[in-house]
Parts: sequence; C-alpha cells; structure tokens
Amino acid sequence: MNKPRLKEVNEKEIMDIGPLREKDRQFVTALARGLDVLRSFRPGENMLGNQEISRRTGLPKPTVSRLTYTLTRLGYLRHSKELSKYSLGTGVLSLGYTLLASHDIRRIARPHMQELADQVQASVSLGARDRLNMVYVENCRASSTVTLRMDVGSTIPIATTAMGRAFLAALPEWERDYLMESIKKRSAENWPKIKEGIERAFKEYEERGFVSAVGEWQKDVSAVGVPMSTPDGHIIAFNCGGPTFSLKRGQLEDDVGPRLVNMVREIQSQLQQTT
Repeated sequence: MNKPRLKEVNEKEIMDIGPLREKDRQFVTALARGLDVLRSFRPGENMLGNQEISRRTGLPKPTVSRLTYTLTRLGYLRHSKELSKYSLGTGVLSLGYTLLASHDIRRIARPHMQELADQVQASVSLGARDRLNMVYVENCRASSTVTLRMDVGSTIPIATTAMGRAFLAALPEWERDYLMESIKKRSAENWPKIKEGIERAFKEYEERGFVSAVGEWQKDVSAVGVPMSTPDGHIIAFNCGGPTFSLKRGQLEDDVGPRLVNMVREIQSQLQQTT
C-alpha cells in the first residue's frame, strides 16, 4: 500500500520553550509565561484559580496573579469575583476561530471524515502537534451512541495514541529523534513500554501506511492513524477510533485502516488541486 507523500518541516518549529528561555536572547520569557497560563486550561474545565494555575505551570503564585490580571484586562481571561477564579475569554476564542477558519484543509476534509465516521460507526479526527500532544482541530462522529466524545480543542498524547504515532512515523529522522528524547524524559518509568509501542507503529506504517493503538492510551479505546503533509509542508495526522468492544483489532487492520489511508489520499489530492 502506498503511503501519503510527506515533506519535511523547519527544525525551529519543533523546539520546546525550555531551552529557548535559557539560550535565546530574542525570547520573551514574560510572553511565554502568559501563554503557559492560557495553556493550563483544559477542555471541559470552566474555571481555575491562581493556585491551580501556579501548580500546573510551575510559576510562582505572585507571578501568576500578575499574568492573570493582565490577560483579563486584555480579554483573554474572564474573572469571577465571587469565586476568585478565571475562565478563558473571548479573545482566545477569536484567535482560535481565526486559525481554524484559515485552514482550507478543514473545509475539504470534513465531508470525507464524516463519510468515514458513518461507514464504520466511529469517530474521525484531524490533529496537529502541540508540544508533546496532538490537539484536535476537526472531529466528526457517527450517530452511534458509543463513539468517542472528543471535541475540537481536545488534546491527546503523541506517545501512546494512533494519531500521535502516525505523526511521529512521518517525521524526518532528526525531528523524530528530538521528540522521542523529549518523550523519554517525561515518561522515564514507562519509557521501555512506550518505546516498544512507538517502534511497532513505525513498522506498521512502513508495511501498511497506517498505525494502530489498541488500549494503549486508554484501555477501552482503539484507533488507527495516518499522517499527511499539507501543501505548505506541515505534517498533521488523522485518526479513526472508538471503544475497544466495538472496534476489534481485526476490523481496524483489515477495514478501518485501509479506509483511512484512502481518505487521507483523497483529501491530499484535493488540497493539491486548490493550491
């Protein structure tokens, strides 16, 4: 089975911010800290206090207090005086909507994603890398009540999911090694098992053009993943998954995986025609 053609991306695009804070004079630490505060909010959470934000970001509470005050004044956070907590403001929504609206890939991909979701009664998602996670930028679900309930903005780990491993499999070696080292540092105790799963996925991708993850991210979730290179050279990834009891390994490997490969190939062809 032919794999989608992939391009390399710029090395600077994968750098995490830790080393930059220490080595790059152009790097604005205060801005990075403000973005860390915004990143501390997770899908499904309405409000966070300064103490919880401090715990999640590793920043001192006085620093967090100044950042949340500033972000509130700018409209990126909203403050509840009664609860002394913060929620994301419309400024963040505006930025996110502008990004998503500018992506032709979502408009082109969505009909194909919904068709596949309906065919196999599962969820089909499109994601891009955010540090050591993949963040959903589009999601389609079948009408079945047993499909996964993951929405746009949800994040999943690169290391243990089909989408993340598909992304890794498509990267040039130097970039893959960089991320693998970062994953190793974050998951030292579980690294041997995680590494085994990732390497198995690389072999699957070489042989079939897709990767699988059955019960490795969450024990009751099964999925397959396929990467794709956008016309501007960025690598993204698609997955198709559902509860393990409804998506067996044989179905994933013999039916869902090949369907996902064909879907990605069709989306990529349409994207190339629009550029």
